[in-house]
Amino acid sequence: MSKLVRDRIPDLIRASGAEPITHQATAPEYTHQLRAKLQEEVDEFLDADPAGAVEELADIIEVVYALAADLGATSESLDATRATKAAERGAFSTRTIWSGNR
Repeated sequence: MSKLVRDRIPDLIRASGAEPITHQATAPEYTHQLRAKLQEEVDEFLDADPAGAVEELADIIEVVYALAADLGATSESLDATRATKAAERGAFSTRTIWSGNR
């Protein structure tokens, strides 16, 4: 089993007395592993109880920022794009559910 982990995880494993087996991902492998990590984190969020949901959302944001960087965008430019879309199309604050047109 191989999966993308946060940068400090190997150090934490060493501190626990074990020796991690790691390698640095190639660019294509990194992109693939980031996408898999996003799915993993979303699944964890969907399974989380309300008390742990915010922590899982933070993990999702971390992966989203890494995906943005992999695409050549900064977290600031991603946030600006989000804000632009929210200004143009709205956000989700009114809880509007669309059921089609008449």
